[in-house]
Amino acid sequence: MAKKSMVEREKKRERLVQKFAAKRAELNEIVKDQSRPMEERFKATLKLAKLPRNSSETRLHNRCQLTGRPHAYYRKLKLSRIMLRELGSHGQIPGLVKSSW
Repeated sequence: MAKKSMVEREKKRERLVQKFAAKRAELNEIVKDQSRPMEERFKATLKLAKLPRNSSETRLHNRCQLTGRPHAYYRKLKLSRIMLRELGSHGQIPGLVKSSW
């Protein structure tokens, strides 16, 4: 069995976050509402815990779309610094000129 790349895993997490966003928001509102009975809030907490872990937005991480590298990420281009430099050197990013001296 082939190993999944981190890019694919991150895309799967994004799909799960979108799928469960409404349900999570609804349950979180119930949990935070102090006017509701304690028992109802506790049941909402249990339901929230049963949802998939990867459906939480905090599990998402910005990653380079080409390599999956999580560090030195440029949001506008969705690339890591390494791929930005490499593609810039080859002239594949419009408007970017890599200077060297």
